[in-house]
Amino acid sequence: MRNFVGLILLALTVGATAVHAAQCDKPIALGNGAQWQGWGNGLNNSRYTEAGLAASDAARLQLRWSFAFPGVNSVVGNPVVHGNAVFIGVDSGEVYALDLDTACVYWTFKAGGGVRTAPAFGTVDGKALLYFGDRNANVYAVDATNGQQLWKTKVETHQAAILTGSPQFVLLTGVEHPARLLVPVTSSEEGLAAVPTYNCCSFRGSLVSLDAQSGDKLWQSYPIQTPAKSTGEHSQGPSGGGIWSAPTIDVAGKRVFVATGDAYSAPADIATDAIVGLDLLDGHLLWVNQGTAGDVWTVQCLAPNAPKTCGPDQDYGSPAMLVGTNERQFLVAGQKSGWIRAFALAGGALLWNTAVVENTKEFGGKVVWGGANDGRNAYFGLGSGGIVAVRLTDGNKQWFAEFKPKAEQAAHAGQDGPLTISRDVVFSGGWDGVLRALSTTDGKLLWQYDTVKDYSDVNGTSGKGGSMGAAGPVVAGKRLLVPSGYVGVKNGIPGNVLLMFSP
Repeated sequence: MRNFVGLILLALTVGATAVHAAQCDKPIALGNGAQWQGWGNGLNNSRYTEAGLAASDAARLQLRWSFAFPGVNSVVGNPVVHGNAVFIGVDSGEVYALDLDTACVYWTFKAGGGVRTAPAFGTVDGKALLYFGDRNANVYAVDATNGQQLWKTKVETHQAAILTGSPQFVLLTGVEHPARLLVPVTSSEEGLAAVPTYNCCSFRGSLVSLDAQSGDKLWQSYPIQTPAKSTGEHSQGPSGGGIWSAPTIDVAGKRVFVATGDAYSAPADIATDAIVGLDLLDGHLLWVNQGTAGDVWTVQCLAPNAPKTCGPDQDYGSPAMLVGTNERQFLVAGQKSGWIRAFALAGGALLWNTAVVENTKEFGGKVVWGGANDGRNAYFGLGSGGIVAVRLTDGNKQWFAEFKPKAEQAAHAGQDGPLTISRDVVFSGGWDGVLRALSTTDGKLLWQYDTVKDYSDVNGTSGKGGSMGAAGPVVAGKRLLVPSGYVGVKNGIPGNVLLMFSP
């Protein structure tokens, strides 16, 4: 799930790029119109919208505009939509505010490192704010109307710390500092571990709560609660448990849930490859449910002289989804092993588990960037190819739709990018660069579009489409926004465009 060389290089400040697009000649409007909030379209990370495209619209979808991002070969930042504006960050460090209908530019902001997090939108004291993080572990708050920076906070001092998981904005009642930002922290230390003399490893993933108005740190919680200590020459532990994805928030229960990655060094803590429950107000640990024990994995495991103790790299790389009703709410999460599991909110007990691949013991990569749910089923794209639907009440498989790339893209199989559901249609972008729309009822293919081509964007700038992985489709009203281009760890097809479709 990680381009390790890129993670190390992009931890450095990237150079500025010129804004090439036409500036908007109308004011930005952030009212009650079309909306897609954060990574998962809300605090529950469902990646679902009811007020959007339907299956009956799919066959009429047409490309309306393309926007090319200079200086990048992957579009890993997920777009968000508020009113007539699209906000998206890219690996060059720019964050763009584009017009939803024309892709003219309202403003751009230059961060100190690449921006992969989906921005979070929040209103504090009547002011519309946008929050995002960079690969140097900095969090920014900017005025959503003009891009002016209001504050910047470094949330973790470890040399390898980076931010990839999207922050969540939450407004609480009856507490001090009611407007809060929850920021997940991970690292590039898995890559540094390939250096023979590196003292591996000391990073621990964490969740940070910030005052959304000032950027002041309220608390920082490490699921691995024991700091690393020496375990031998050039070795220390426990370490790892990076939080690569957005937190999931239960406001009523004042709980927050995160998904953690593998261990970097022994001993592998129980909070690695796990779903973790934390207190929303002060961050204290509530419960841990581990998916794979003893999973110690770094880039060194890819070398010819890999340690014999390497684990299967079975992170939880995507958020858990909060599903159900007020009478019975629970979490559903997919692991890279290919297991889909449901957990109780209180205590984290396992409610059901379903294997969506035949071999759950081998190297990860089966469920990577995340699923979506519509209240009846949860849907997951598989790294091995295809999309599966499982029933939320008991985890029973409802259908499986297999997709194979055409011959010229045979090396780029898999549907492990994040899915999106709009009413009765599932949207999925593949490693082969094909965007697909499926019926939620039976997985029938309704429409597809090959994004692997050259584009002349709205400003006449050339762009290219490619594989789709880390960033997924977004639906706002009758508009479908699709980032195209992803190299990742499977040598995907590079690209640098954001595409907008509508009927």
